[in-house]
Amino acid sequence: QVQLVQSGGGSVQAGGSLRLSCAASTFPDSNNSCMGWFRQAPGKEREAVAGIWSSGRETFYADSVKGRFITSQDNAKNTVYLQMNSLKPEDTAMYYCAVKRGFCPYGMRTSVFPDWGQGTQVTVSS
Repeated sequence: QVQLVQSGGGSVQAGGSLRLSCAASTFPDSNNSCMGWFRQAPGKEREAVAGIWSSGRETFYADSVKGRFITSQDNAKNTVYLQMNSLKPEDTAMYYCAVKRGFCPYGMRTSVFPDWGQGTQVTVSS
């Protein structure tokens, strides 16, 4: 089991930036692991935001965040980041990171990710 510890997040005005971090106790295989970023707003289902496979050889972004969010991986620190720019009020949610061995699944289905971070709140005010 991989333990994931999240940091970052907080409150920001629309148009601002935040960076989330997700530190893993160990990467099962940094060259063949998928780290996903997900978010869940009150009353809504958890949705995939971004994913990164094999230290960045492949990345995935939801249409709603393309061009604004960037995910990256630092293997030396066993840490994945989510840089969020041009934030909008609709980005307000609890954000989670998760990890699985192998490729990032089509559609980034949450059910195939066994290990999750504790979540961190992001609040964007207009």
